[in-house]
Amino acid sequence: AEKFFNLATAQSNLDIATTNLAHADTLYAYAQGRYDIGTISENEMLQLEVNKLNEEANCMSARIEVENAMQELRSYLGILDDTDLQVVVSDSIPDFTVSLHEALMLANANSPDILDMRRRELESESNVAQARANAGLKADIYLRFGLTQTGDKLHDAYRDPLDQQYISLTLSLPILDWGRGKGQVRVARSNRDLVRTQVEQDKTDFQLNVRKLVKQFNLQAQRVRIAARTDRTAQRRADVARRLYLLGKSSVLDLNASISEKDAARRNYIASLNEYWSLFYTLRSITLHDFEHDLPLEEDMERLLE
Repeated sequence: AEKFFNLATAQSNLDIATTNLAHADTLYAYAQGRYDIGTISENEMLQLEVNKLNEEANCMSARIEVENAMQELRSYLGILDDTDLQVVVSDSIPDFTVSLHEALMLANANSPDILDMRRRELESESNVAQARANAGLKADIYLRFGLTQTGDKLHDAYRDPLDQQYISLTLSLPILDWGRGKGQVRVARSNRDLVRTQVEQDKTDFQLNVRKLVKQFNLQAQRVRIAARTDRTAQRRADVARRLYLLGKSSVLDLNASISEKDAARRNYIASLNEYWSLFYTLRSITLHDFEHDLPLEEDMERLLE
């Protein structure tokens, strides 16, 4: 989703820059005519020329941004050739909310983070048990068995070796370990207690993160709708400001302000969509649940391996 929206943002910026350049070129040509007949000042005409040059620079930067984002998405998708990609951002979003209680329950049951915390706890307990076992009385017994024979010739050395058998039994029993075993147990217990504390903190942070994600997601749909409405309104205002300027009823400052607001509103709308889908898939990944259709995210592994 991140690389998709990186390209979507870059293409949106290019659309903005291309549209602004076309308008800036038209306004500059119009301003030159008005300047020639003395209806606008030289300063105003120069301001419109600066606007046109800035938009030309913005277009070049936007094209580079699009190419870089497109290359990253092609690489992520495994596309080796220079296929031109055009992403389409849907204006519609699903209409549903996520239950906090259900999200917490599913996250605790399915999240890989929770499984990793449990693994760390089990490993620390296993280390304590191993340290206790190593600290007890230990005895090592070595048994060696061999067959020997000698002879004047090589083949005589391997004749009737069972007549020359030997067995060696060695018992190794430590008398004193100078407290090393008990020290290892104390270290293992200390590490276990530290892991327990860290895991409890991680669990608390995990719960808080799930709560934050759910609250943000349930609010984000409304933010997207507000951003969409702001985008449409700012676009209309910019169109009106441009017409008023062409009629000589508005200043270049008001025109520039309307263009800046239009561009900011469009970028904010794309960013709000990006945030919505990022939250959408993050919740799915930590709960392994499709809240939109109320279905678990699961696959038949045998079918996938066929």
